Amino acid sequence: MVSRITYSPAYTLVPTYECFNHCSYCNFRVSPGQDSWLSLASAKAILDKVEAIEILILSGEVHPRSSRRSSWLERIEQLCVMALESGFLPHTNVGPLSLQEMQSLKLVNVSMGLMLEQLTPSLLKTVHRHAPSKLPAVRLQQLTWAGQLRIPFTTGLLLGIGETRADWDASLRAIATLHRRYGHIQEVILQPHQPGASQQLAGQPCDDAMLIAAVKCARALLPEDIAIQIPPNLVSSPDTILACIEAGVSDLGGIGPLDEVNPTYPHQRLGELSDLLLAHGYSLKPRLPIYPQYDHWLPLALQNKIQPWRARLDGKF
Repeated sequence: MVSRITYSPAYTLVPTYECFNHCSYCNFRVSPGQDSWLSLASAKAILDKVEAIEILILSGEVHPRSSRRSSWLERIEQLCVMALESGFLPHTNVGPLSLQEMQSLKLVNVSMGLMLEQLTPSLLKTVHRHAPSKLPAVRLQQLTWAGQLRIPFTTGLLLGIGETRADWDASLRAIATLHRRYGHIQEVILQPHQPGASQQLAGQPCDDAMLIAAVKCARALLPEDIAIQIPPNLVSSPDTILACIEAGVSDLGGIGPLDEVNPTYPHQRLGELSDLLLAHGYSLKPRLPIYPQYDHWLPLALQNKIQPWRARLDGKF
C-alpha cells in the first residue's frame, strides 16, 4: 500500500510586509511606514488568476497599540472574505492577536496558525532581542486561546536559531500538553533556518542531521493525531526529505508560486516532488487547510464552503 504524503495547494496574500519586530533571521519584513498595504482591488485581481485551494493570509505585525491596528485587522478580515467569495479557503497567520481579534478572524477562516518557534527565553538576548512579540508566554497564550475558541491550528518550531535540543523538547511538550487539553493542533511545522538574501545576520543553516533529529524528537513527543510538516524548499537534498518522511513527516505544507517567508529558496515543482516520492513508495496528495476531523468546529457557512472541495478531492483521488 502506498503511503500518502500531503500538501496544501496554496497562494499567499500579504496585507503588509511592515513589522514592528526585527528578528535577525527575517527575510520578510520592512520597517513600519515603508510599505504600501495590499489594496482590495489588487487582491481581487490576484485572486481572479490564482489556482489554489488555500489562501494563506500572511502579514507583518502592526503594533498592538498602533492607531492603525484596527485598520490592519479590518484589511485582513476583508481579504479572508474575498478569498471565501472567490471560492478559496483562507488560513490566517499574522502574529499574536488579542482574544477578541482571534474571535473575529475565526468567523472568516477555516484554520489559523502561529509559529511557537521556541519557548526558551534565551533567544530574547540574541535573535529576538528586537522582537517584542516573540515573548514565549505571548505565543503560548495564542495556542491556549486557539484551543479555547476551537480554532483548528497550526504551529511549529524554527530550528537552528541558537536553541538546544532540550529547548525542542520543552517546546514540543508544551504543544502536546495543550493539544491533549483542547485537541486543536492540526500540524506542527519543523522549519529549518536557511540564510536568505535579505536577513540582517547571515547565521548558520540548520543542517540535515539537525532537521532529522528534530523530526524524530517531534514524532516521539507529539500525539499521533498531530501531523508533522516540513517545507521541502528549505531542505537541502531529496535524500533528507525522504529521511524526514521515514522519521515521521506526513505533510509538506503549503506549496505555491513563491515562499514569501524566504524567497531565496523557491518551491520545487510538484511533478518533481511527486516523482521523488513515488519512486520510494509514497504518493503526494493535495489536502485542504483544515483537516477533516475539525470540519464540525466551523460555523455552518464555512462548512458549506469546505464540502465542495472535499467532494472534489475525494472524486479525483
